[in-house]
Amino acid sequence: MCGFVGYKITEKRDNDGNIIKSMADTIVHRGPDDEGYYVDEGVALGFRRLSIIDIASGAQPMQNEDGTKVLVFNGEVYNFREIREKLVAAGHTFVSGSDSEVVLHGYEEYGEKICEKLRGMYAFVIWDKNENSLFGCRDIFGIKPFYYYKDEKSFIFGSEIKSFLPHPDFVKELNRDKLPQYLTYEYTVGEDTMFKNVFRLEGGHCFTYKNGVLNIKKYYDIKWNIKNEGSIDDWADKINSVFAESVEAHRIADVEVGCFLSSGVDSSMVAKAVSARNEEITGEPVKTFSIGYEREKVSELQDASIFASAVGLPNIPTVMKDEQFFTRAHDIQYYLDEPLSNPSEIPLFFLAETASK
Repeated sequence: MCGFVGYKITEKRDNDGNIIKSMADTIVHRGPDDEGYYVDEGVALGFRRLSIIDIASGAQPMQNEDGTKVLVFNGEVYNFREIREKLVAAGHTFVSGSDSEVVLHGYEEYGEKICEKLRGMYAFVIWDKNENSLFGCRDIFGIKPFYYYKDEKSFIFGSEIKSFLPHPDFVKELNRDKLPQYLTYEYTVGEDTMFKNVFRLEGGHCFTYKNGVLNIKKYYDIKWNIKNEGSIDDWADKINSVFAESVEAHRIADVEVGCFLSSGVDSSMVAKAVSARNEEITGEPVKTFSIGYEREKVSELQDASIFASAVGLPNIPTVMKDEQFFTRAHDIQYYLDEPLSNPSEIPLFFLAETASK
């Protein structure tokens, strides 16, 4: 998990460097490994990095060869190696092995159509100095977050809403019009948030911001191709093949890979597949992490432990106590920014905290 912040304003400020640094500091939890900044005439970009691919040379904000384009990128592109090969053949020069640089050169080569070529979970923004414009994109499922705030003077964006707070143009105000929606669905729908004038860039959408005008367009939509032929066994083989390929794509990293493991079918299949592949390459199984409760009737720990033992996976359990929720509720809400009435967010917080150690 990484995070970025940035803004474009009508007039340059003398303290833009301090502002963007303060904004990035609010999301230090997203990227404790590195930080970087870029400030130009009326534009500022900041980045906090959690190093996963090309630890040594994947720093951001990342510039192209002549410094006319600058990228901040959060996420992973699973097919970056295939895209890189085509870009090298087209004459692009790479200085790192990161997927971020593939996005940057991909934008140089394909323009906004780079969004249609990426497979992964991501959000990014590119400052195009020649065009005096910002271009941004979010993955088709909206896995990686992207928020923005716009008024007549500023366009502010980032991975978390709280990063807007240090910006002098940002006005923090409750979006009262969305209270009925939140109380109905327990979350806000679409582009709207619980903050007035703060919006999400929706999944499968990209934008261009130039001369104070924001243009958003949808670049991806599901195309249904329903086929009814084939036996049950044929479809089972196809599903297993696609599943294995997806797991292989998701395990690309230059750091240790682990798995969250509940007692459910989904995480059990993923953990077993990831570990089997990992043992082929490194000779070691992956660590799995599970969480449960003191009350055994509602805890999945025992079943997760039985599965891990049966397939030979090391399992690191965490037992969550009732009082821990009340002790850490403030922290959980701080990281969420907006209210979200999904009870799974509570054990997930403690599970991630254990895995991070």
